[in-house]
Amino acid sequence: MSSLLGLSFIGFARGQSTAAPYRAINPATATALEPDFFPATAAEADKACILAAQATPTLAALSGKKKAAFLRDIATRIEAATPSLVARATQETGLPEARCQGEIGRTMGQLRLFADLVEKGDWIDARIETANPDRKPLPKPDHRSLLRPIGPVAVFCASNFPFAYSVAGGDTASAFAAGCPVIVMGHHAHIGTAEIMGGLIVEAVKANQLPEGTFSLLMGEGRVIGQQVAKHPALRAIGFTGSRVGGRALMDTAAARPTPIPVYAEMSSVNPVVLLEGALASRGDAIATGLLGSCTLGVGQFCTQPGLIVLTRSDAAESFINKLSALFTDCADGVMLTAGIHQAYQKGLTARAAQAGVKVVAQGKSSGQPNRAVATLFATDAKTFVADASLQEEIFGPSSLVIWCADQREVDAVLGALHGNLTATIHGTDAELAQHAALIARLEAIAGRVVVNGFPTGVEVSHAIVHGGPYPSLSDGRTTSVGSNAIYRFTRLVCFQNYPDAALPTELQNLNPLGLSRLVNGSRSNSAL
Repeated sequence: MSSLLGLSFIGFARGQSTAAPYRAINPATATALEPDFFPATAAEADKACILAAQATPTLAALSGKKKAAFLRDIATRIEAATPSLVARATQETGLPEARCQGEIGRTMGQLRLFADLVEKGDWIDARIETANPDRKPLPKPDHRSLLRPIGPVAVFCASNFPFAYSVAGGDTASAFAAGCPVIVMGHHAHIGTAEIMGGLIVEAVKANQLPEGTFSLLMGEGRVIGQQVAKHPALRAIGFTGSRVGGRALMDTAAARPTPIPVYAEMSSVNPVVLLEGALASRGDAIATGLLGSCTLGVGQFCTQPGLIVLTRSDAAESFINKLSALFTDCADGVMLTAGIHQAYQKGLTARAAQAGVKVVAQGKSSGQPNRAVATLFATDAKTFVADASLQEEIFGPSSLVIWCADQREVDAVLGALHGNLTATIHGTDAELAQHAALIARLEAIAGRVVVNGFPTGVEVSHAIVHGGPYPSLSDGRTTSVGSNAIYRFTRLVCFQNYPDAALPTELQNLNPLGLSRLVNGSRSNSAL
């Protein structure tokens, strides 16, 4: 990869340096990094959308084999460029090399997971209902359906994941797998890393002889250029990971279009953890150690960070909180991703500490260095929490709120007041888990992933994973932004009625040349008709 130019990728072309430039900032030292980066112009954003629209028919017609080759090619190029990607990302984010290495591995894994999925082909959900002209009172027509790509997708990168939720992250991988062109809005927090990654994707597009509009990377302010892209008539869907304010702004824009489009926005989540007395009595210290690690992992800058700890007063619970408080007090501070995120964290801590009925239980050590977050543990009671919806607002960073409950009725009241979350966790003995089926059902109703005797941080990329949940954790709680099921966000169903066999998509033809598993007249079959 050549040296950074600070310019967008508009298909195969580069942007122009006409707007006022900005620079990436090393959060650990609060110093600016070279080079200058130039926001995309309105004309360039429009061009990227037009190119994407032009590429749509070609990409929609690609075979699963060709899409798989493209996805694997991107992964291979990322693997070769890992040293330069890590070098830049550690400067721009303050994240350690090991974290960046691991996230790059996850990014390549996502691309290869989708490659395997589309190469096999069964994901399209091919369904066939053969004709029955003798059916009474009306003949039954031949009709067959499958999933088709939705069209151009805009992806807004996350601040807290320079790889896995960024230029070549899960949204991009799943949209490419579906057969959609992608326009990425690079995040200013790691814009140099984004440029390197964008160049790798452009190289893969060219090498696989795909149309120019398959991919574009736009630099600039999401509230300006991003909103322009969101309004463009060529766009068909949006993937977003970030704040609730940013996600709602895109949702409102998409809904106000002459032709509304779906927005798949991952926003805020406080990820409640419910601790039962038997678990605390038998392994309270181990739970405290694990919970601190989950709260402070990545300086708390994970969407699955456990922000609420719900427990009933008992001797075991008091001992547990004493242990957890001591661990928080001994915790060193850590570099946050940007100065803005650090400022928001400090503001959140100050506001929470000033709220009636809330107290600071423990705070970690402060080095006094720039953009460092101090781990902070708060506590309140169930009645205060239920009465104050603001206590459900996410504080993005290494902070958690303990909610003391007098009895199980108050635990139920707390859970009943909760908004949607990405995860919910419960710790209990086998006997307690059997006794609390209703409580676990409550957790299932408010979260996309329920964790038993574990911790919510760490999201496995797989066919079964669900990274989503009821609003506001996700704008559409029926979907996931991680795992192979994410592909369905960028598809739509199409039915073909009374088509000649030769005119049907290959996946629906009688001979089943791809050997797919299809639903034929209500029964699963791999056979030809």
